[in-house]
Amino acid sequence: MSIETIDSVIPPKGKPKWLRVKLPTGKKYTQLRGLVDKYNLHTICTSGSCPNMGECWGEGTATFMILGNVCTRSCGFCGVKTGRPEDVDWEEPEKVARSIKIMDIKHAVITSVDRDDLKDMGSIIWAETVKAIRRMNPTTTLETLIPDFQGITTHLNRILAVGPEVISHNMETVKRLTREVRIQAKYERSLGVLAYLKENGANRTKSGIMLGLGEREEEVIQTMEDLRAANVDVVTIGQYLQPSKKHLPVKEFILPDQFKKYEEIGLQLGFRHVESGALVRSSYKAHKHIM
Repeated sequence: MSIETIDSVIPPKGKPKWLRVKLPTGKKYTQLRGLVDKYNLHTICTSGSCPNMGECWGEGTATFMILGNVCTRSCGFCGVKTGRPEDVDWEEPEKVARSIKIMDIKHAVITSVDRDDLKDMGSIIWAETVKAIRRMNPTTTLETLIPDFQGITTHLNRILAVGPEVISHNMETVKRLTREVRIQAKYERSLGVLAYLKENGANRTKSGIMLGLGEREEEVIQTMEDLRAANVDVVTIGQYLQPSKKHLPVKEFILPDQFKKYEEIGLQLGFRHVESGALVRSSYKAHKHIM
């Protein structure tokens, strides 16, 4: 694909104005925030201080993380703690399902830390969580944002068997930067996971990448082309922001026009949905991705 070069980045000298967000407001947000605080519910929206929390909650969408808050991997971009996770909480599926019911969530995104310490890598809890949500919230639609499960098909099949409306797995970055950004992950393995899911009955597949880590435009486009070759339906593209001084630095801030360009290219490549913008995160407008 031929591309027209544009000025696409600015150096990281303080956050640009398009990354500044207003505090979430609105009746629905206030109501849900009260429920989260009252019942001590755990959502990624609040713990991750997501900039889109007010918008998503207003549309009845929220994201929940299962299998604890300690990851067995140490990705250079991620703010989740790494180390030895706690034991599996087998009551967690019911707890998550109850949280979704209390919050009256119309579309839930479920994600997790990597659990390479477990024989099943957490896939059984994953499947049980989806089943519990289905039982308690039969009208709620679901997206499962899964780890790679080291590409082991037995674990992936457990997710396929419970039939979430969307199964997503994030590439996070371009091939050249994968080893630095996702230390224990492999670019080809992630693509293989996405291809396997689609080939074996996933209704809709989805992936996301972050920009601002030093990737080149042609590499971003190549990643999108690779995702389409794996028959991925939805792609999200957002700006990387450094969680702490210990994490990888932001190399550049991507300009809004460049995000728009990637959106146009993605649609030309054949994705059903492309969410591309500085504040876009994996679950942004997730309820629309089942349409």
